[in-house]
Formats: sequence, structure tokens, C-alpha cells
Amino acid sequence: MQDTRYVQTPVENDESQSVAGALPHDLPQPEGAPSGSEASSAAKATPGLEEQLKQALLSAQEHHDAWLRAKAEADNIRKRAQADITSAHKYAIENFSGDLLAVKDSLEAALAADKVTFESLKSGVELTLKQLNSVFDKNRIVEINPAGQKFDPHRHQAITTVESDAEPNSVVQVFQKGYALNDRVIRPAMVSVAKNPTAQ
Repeated sequence: MQDTRYVQTPVENDESQSVAGALPHDLPQPEGAPSGSEASSAAKATPGLEEQLKQALLSAQEHHDAWLRAKAEADNIRKRAQADITSAHKYAIENFSGDLLAVKDSLEAALAADKVTFESLKSGVELTLKQLNSVFDKNRIVEINPAGQKFDPHRHQAITTVESDAEPNSVVQVFQKGYALNDRVIRPAMVSVAKNPTAQ
């Protein structure tokens, strides 16, 4: 007896074959996705990574050069300021020294005179002292002569204390005048100070 079998031949699906055999650009695109021409335009419009890196390096170089220039300028300003300070310290008394030259000239002229009398010598010394006082006034050097004033330890130096009828702690005698420059004491006055008389 012959065995007959039914062989079923698969039916070809024209639709599936057409999708499978389609090229990528023929396939349907997702909704909202850019078309091929739009993607190509976007790629051309956006600079590549290499171009972006080049621009970043140029910008960094510009900032570095600007920083170097600013640093050099700051160093130059600092050096000029230091030079000015050094010069100010070195020549701080230049004007005062120039004013003193006239005083020295007067003293030398008095010593160089052949015929010197007491009166002429006294007159020359008084003139020289007047010149010196003028120099002091010009340079704000003030004399401290505290006779009869209250003793001030910041401006006076007590050499001794003496019994006196004057007010206690007042200056009785000035042994040496003091001097101040712009209210800063450069030499205190040397004085004696009154104290209460000892009870008999």
C-alpha cells in the first residue's frame, strides 16, 4: 500500500519579501526623525571636534599671553615702587642738607676773617643762628624749652629733682633744649624738676 503524504509548500509573502529586500533609505523613517538631506546639512553646520579643539587651543593661548603681559606689568610696577622707596630713604634729607649749606658758609666766612673783634664775631654768630633758626622753621623742627611748664616725660628728660617753692613736678631749670620734628621728639629737653621742700 502506497503512503501518500501531503507536502505543504510555503506560500511566499510578497509584502515581507519587499520589506526585507528594501534598502535602508527606502525603509519608512520614524516620525519626527530628520530626513537624509536634513541630517547632512546639520552635520555640515556643526563644526567638527577637531575644529572645536583648535579654537579652544587658540583661545587658551590668547588668555595665557594676556596673563603673561599682566604679570610682567605688575612686576615692573613693583620694581618701580621699590626703587622710589629706596630713593626716598636715600635722599630724604636732601632739602634740609641744602638749607644747611648757607649756615656752614657763614661759619667758614667768620673763621676766615683777618680782623675779628668781639662785636663783629658776636654779630656774625647771631646772623648764623638766625639762618639756622630759619632752616629749622622751614623744615618744621620745633624747639622744646619747657622752663616753668609741667614736667612731661614724653618730651622732657629729668636729670634731677630739686626742692623748690615752684609747683611740684614742674620744670625748674632747662639744662639742654629739646627738639621735635613734626610733633615727633627727636631729642627731649634735659631738665630739673621741682619737688616739695623737706619739712624742717
